[in-house]
Formats: sequence, C-alpha cells, structure tokens
Amino acid sequence: DGWKATMVDYFNTMNRLGQRMTQFIAMALGEAAGFFDKSFSDPLSALRLLHYNTTQSSPEEGVYACGEHTDYGMLTLLTTDKVPGLQIKLQSGEWVDVPPMDGAFIVNLGDMLERWSNDLFRSTPHRVLNTTGQHRYSVPFFFEPDFDAMVTCIPSCCSDSRPSRYPPIQSGMHLLNKYRQTHSDFKQ
Repeated sequence: DGWKATMVDYFNTMNRLGQRMTQFIAMALGEAAGFFDKSFSDPLSALRLLHYNTTQSSPEEGVYACGEHTDYGMLTLLTTDKVPGLQIKLQSGEWVDVPPMDGAFIVNLGDMLERWSNDLFRSTPHRVLNTTGQHRYSVPFFFEPDFDAMVTCIPSCCSDSRPSRYPPIQSGMHLLNKYRQTHSDFKQ
C-alpha cells in the first residue's frame, strides 16, 4: 500500500520537524530547548491535502481561494506546488505575496503560540488568492499540543511590567472554541 505508507512516513517526519521547531522557539524565548516537550508528548497533529480550483480571485467582490484567517494552533508547516497564491498580512495591514520555493517549508505561527509567548510571536494572518487561473495544491501540516496541555504565559514572556494578556487554557478547549467560532454547525 504505497500511498498510505508514503503519507504515514511524511506525517511522522513532519511530527519530528514540529518537535524540532518547538525547541528552536523555546530557545528564542529564553527557555530550555525541551520547554515544550511535555506539551507535545501526543500532539494533535493534522495533515491536509488541499486543492484550489481555477476560479480567479477577486477580493473586491469577495471571491477568494481561501479567505483571511489565522491558524488556531502552534505551528503550520506548509509545502506548496509552484503556483503562487499565498499572502500574509503585515501589521501595517498590507498584503504581501509569499512566493513558492522549491525544497522549502512556509512556517505559519498560530494562535496558541501567540498566547504562550504573550504576543511576542504573533499569529500569521493569511489568505489565498488565485491570480493565475491555474489549479493550486498545498499540503499544510498543523502541529498542535496534546489535548490536555495547558497553554499559559511562558515565564520569560511575562513580568510585573508585562503581565499575561491571556488566561490559561487547555489546548484542546482552545481548538474546540476556535472551531466553534468559525463553524456555525459545530456541535460538541
């Protein structure tokens, strides 16, 4: 069963990459490399295979391949084909293209990392526009903490002069709350 074996191998490889990325993030925030390890012993990882059809986007008419959003979790590791379309929103409000790059991943920081870092690392607003009229494919890997992991301000990210901006929340509840906010038909 070649397809399943390939997908399982890719999924496991991406889980290892996600673990490694959290080590770099911890060190960038002044913590030990293994700071996040206890929160990712059984991560809620998800791999999606996305196809965007040939309908050309028209933001002024509200037509997008995928509308503006941020990712709910910790990290999204994205590989794409050679067709452009992904855009990120700068803090100024300007949208900029993220060009596809062979052999490279695009890394989106998610809402949970924003909470953990007390806004030092910001979640990446992004969208997809089809400007070419071509089919587009992307493979996002969502690397999320264990369901029961507590997302609370990292000690190096808060102080008396910079108190935590978010109350602690269980990772799984955060994801369910976000999903509920964006899917009106969701029943828990």
